[in-house]
Amino acid sequence: MIRGKKLVVVMPAYNAAKTLIRTHQEVMDQGIVDLVILVDDCSQDGTAALARTLPDTLVHEHQKNLGYGGNQKTCYKLALENGADLVVMIHPDYQYTPKLLPAMASLIANGLYPCVLGSRILGGTAVRQGMPGWKYVANRFLTMFSNIFMGAKLSEYHTGYRAFSREVLETLALDQDSDDFVFDNQMLAQILWHGFTIAEVTCPASYFAEASSINFRRSVRYGFGCLATALQFRMARMGLARHARFPVKTPAGD
Repeated sequence: MIRGKKLVVVMPAYNAAKTLIRTHQEVMDQGIVDLVILVDDCSQDGTAALARTLPDTLVHEHQKNLGYGGNQKTCYKLALENGADLVVMIHPDYQYTPKLLPAMASLIANGLYPCVLGSRILGGTAVRQGMPGWKYVANRFLTMFSNIFMGAKLSEYHTGYRAFSREVLETLALDQDSDDFVFDNQMLAQILWHGFTIAEVTCPASYFAEASSINFRRSVRYGFGCLATALQFRMARMGLARHARFPVKTPAGD
């Protein structure tokens, strides 16, 4: 609980048994989290069974692998059903430190922003902390392209550390977004479309064997998906095309 608001942390999980306990312990050490919801996307390493041994944790298992985006859709649905006032999504692979939870959650709980991102880019240390050079370059290019076409000024669109108000999650038509990794980008595009302000805080990140990462082929597919999303956004804003992700009745102003 933070400022009288129920805080739920959601963890989209896939083969996270080696890092789950450490991540969960640090989440609960912050002293503000009411519930952790872990959605397991058909892991093969006992992630769900391990999660069931952890306190204050609701575990949901998919009967088939739905993908990263499909996993998040279940996470947010369950968080709303369990009365969350604000939701923080953090990967259980410990790539992002849960120690930023109070800072990110307080920005929402105090009514300052409805959405907060943990940015690996703001601090200028992403490469020194282990982000591969090609990923850094791709991140900067895709972010520049997205900012130009969607009229925003974010430092990155590709972080997996995000916090949302209940209002944001209830507004978005997440069923219109991909079940794959580009879900992250499409979700932020929807948030911008509806006129919500997005805040960012500097976030250190760790890169190690157990930290989740997508391969080069899937990264390329993700990149093209981000470009397509930004183009769809701009065409919808200009009235040249329509997409259910960007409803005509509630576009954000230029």
